[in-house]
Amino acid sequence: MNDDVYGTDAVDAEGGAGRAERTFAPLPPPPGRGFATSWWGRAWLKALEDTALDGQQLKKGRRLAREGCVGAVAVRPGRITAVVRDRDGTGHRSDVLLQELGDEAWDRFLDMAVERAGHIAALLDREMPPHLVEDAAGAGVELLPGIGDLEPECTCGTWDHCPHSGALCYQVARLLDEDPFVLLLMRGRDERRLLDELQVRSTARAVRAADGDAPEEAERDAYGVPAGEAFAMGAVLPPLPGPPPVPAEPGPPPSLDTEAGPPPGLDPAALEVLAADSAVRAHRMLLEALAPEHGRQPLPAELTPEQDAVRLAADARPEAGIATRLARGTGRTRDGLEAAVRAWRYGGAAALAVLDEEWAPDPDSLARARARIAAAWEEGEQPRFRASGARWTVADSDVQLRYDRDGRWWPYRKERGRWVPAGPADDDPAGALAGADAGAAAGG
Repeated sequence: MNDDVYGTDAVDAEGGAGRAERTFAPLPPPPGRGFATSWWGRAWLKALEDTALDGQQLKKGRRLAREGCVGAVAVRPGRITAVVRDRDGTGHRSDVLLQELGDEAWDRFLDMAVERAGHIAALLDREMPPHLVEDAAGAGVELLPGIGDLEPECTCGTWDHCPHSGALCYQVARLLDEDPFVLLLMRGRDERRLLDELQVRSTARAVRAADGDAPEEAERDAYGVPAGEAFAMGAVLPPLPGPPPVPAEPGPPPSLDTEAGPPPGLDPAALEVLAADSAVRAHRMLLEALAPEHGRQPLPAELTPEQDAVRLAADARPEAGIATRLARGTGRTRDGLEAAVRAWRYGGAAALAVLDEEWAPDPDSLARARARIAAAWEEGEQPRFRASGARWTVADSDVQLRYDRDGRWWPYRKERGRWVPAGPADDDPAGALAGADAGAAAGG
């Protein structure tokens, strides 16, 4: 094994025997890639990013790590340490603390690992399979850190994760990629001691099996749990917990600012818009799924690509460049997309159809529309309309009503020589017209 990559082992003078420490030489800057490629390395970084209160500090720390400003990293139980230099050359000792596992927790982990030879083989191959972590958690042992588990200390005086502790954590993620035993050392056991203890337990287990002291356990390992026993457990298991509360709003979209150029053909800004839109849609679907009588509601009609582009523009409120691309995708100008977005916010696909479509009501529909208009106003108060198909424009004004195929009225106003939606639909033409007038007064 190359000590320059994997570090060297030494006895911690303060802790005495068994308190091993490994020191890793400074790593060169990562060549245009992320700091973690393994799932456990990414889990380490997620714990860091979920814990830190200031994302800008982490961004600076990522830059320091990428520029090779992290010195040799010392790893020992409960602590990692390195000197991290600012861009001006000022050095700061930075430490990150992670709680060690107690002896009882290690006993449970070792017992679990001995029963599953594949776990030991994976560790020896410098792998940490997900089922190892899951089995450990089932034994009450949390190997990977979670929110708040990475506690920073730095001579720069910052109480939260500063750029220096952030840079240290990003560098350690690269070490974890190469060797998950680094994480186990932080939790309190170095590789040599861990393997020795596993060997002792494996030998003892083999002796017990040879003596016939644990036939029931051997049979259970070979054949699993009898179905009757598993079924009977249902009567004593606690009830499932209730569903967690629905978040008040969708989560923030991820930032794709990794300080590395995107691959050809990938637009990070557009990808961020799609990610944010996915969060909004997931939140909306969750609210709908938990609404009363949700199962009795009809399935929504599938949107066309053009309709979905308008919906995306309405929900995501993208920057100008993305909005221009969406407009081209729908065959609209930017002004046309703005009018379509306004229609969508007033009434979804139905409002969009009223904006785009012109239709001529049949005689029965036209008669019903005229009767509704006649009944909507007192005698002498009815505005004078000029009708063109299903569009009724108030004479000598910039206000229009549009009659849809379901018998509803949609208010429109003329802005910059273009008819644009002015409000939601109303069954009463007078109410729809009042909404348009109110919108015009507010706009004026």
